[in-house]
Amino acid sequence: MGQVGQRAPSPRWHRRRTVVSDQVSTGVVGVGNMGRHHARVYSELPEVDLVGVADADAGRAVEVAAEFDTTARDRDELLARADAVSVVVPTRFHEAVARAAIDAGTDILVEKPFVADPAVGRDLLAAARGADCLVQVGHIERYNPAVRALGDVMVDADPIAFAARRQGPPVDRDTVDSVVFDLMIHDIDVICSLTDEPVTDVSAVGAASGGHVVAQLEFADGRVASLTASRVTQERVRDLAVTAEDCHVEVDYVDQSVEIHRHSLPEYVATDGDVRYRHESVIERPTVETGEPLKNELSSFAESVRERVEPETTGEDGIRAVELAERIEAAAERDTDVTPAEVPRP
Repeated sequence: MGQVGQRAPSPRWHRRRTVVSDQVSTGVVGVGNMGRHHARVYSELPEVDLVGVADADAGRAVEVAAEFDTTARDRDELLARADAVSVVVPTRFHEAVARAAIDAGTDILVEKPFVADPAVGRDLLAAARGADCLVQVGHIERYNPAVRALGDVMVDADPIAFAARRQGPPVDRDTVDSVVFDLMIHDIDVICSLTDEPVTDVSAVGAASGGHVVAQLEFADGRVASLTASRVTQERVRDLAVTAEDCHVEVDYVDQSVEIHRHSLPEYVATDGDVRYRHESVIERPTVETGEPLKNELSSFAESVRERVEPETTGEDGIRAVELAERIEAAAERDTDVTPAEVPRP
């Protein structure tokens, strides 16, 4: 495939483009709960041709392929046939599948967390550059319409602090990823996308055998962030608050809404000869064009593949998030585990 930038497409890319016209041929490796949704969205995107799915469970691959009118294929056959694939297997298998795709010259979107080991991630990115392959990491909240609206707000704001909560009851799906790598990593990525400063200090505490983690970050420019991730609370919460010099912004990931709280100037009121003043807050609610974040993400990936441009969420972004998640987990493990009742209520 052609290198990102100005280099002309390779013969392989040209051959596939003439076969599928303006469509990008895609596939999904790993069609469990999340991978099935990748297959569904690819089947709905007009700019994409879903040419197959693959899974270690052959029966599952056949079932999902039938549901979305595509073909269950052997992994290597799929990698040879597709321009790009989503890698939606357990994290411990990301390296093997990603490397096989790169060896086949196939662009990849790897679900978060990108890799279990940052060194492995850097090696994969070096291999991808050598093979002219694109690597996108599935940090889906960056494609949430509310987060995109927040980015517009932040253009004219100077953030001081961030506070993120991602919590809910125990999940009914199998996962070996910790609450930091499964849940908190979303907010790590979003917050890091809002500031280019490195994190200079990390502290964290864990409760409920690691099922509830609270982390505090300090950035080189003095900004701070508080992140809470939990699998043991009964209320499902997904939100982010940003405190800036002249406003406070609240983002609800689920409702896909943004509220901007600003202070108005004091208003002086004369009553019965007395002069008093009141200070009111103004709440702005910018219009958010709601939509499915996964559809935004996969459409963006297809556009990157078609136009040969760097993805919005890069492999470097994925490594940064993993490195910070490792630091948070290490800090939490240094503290004595306590029961959820002993953790301050967020």
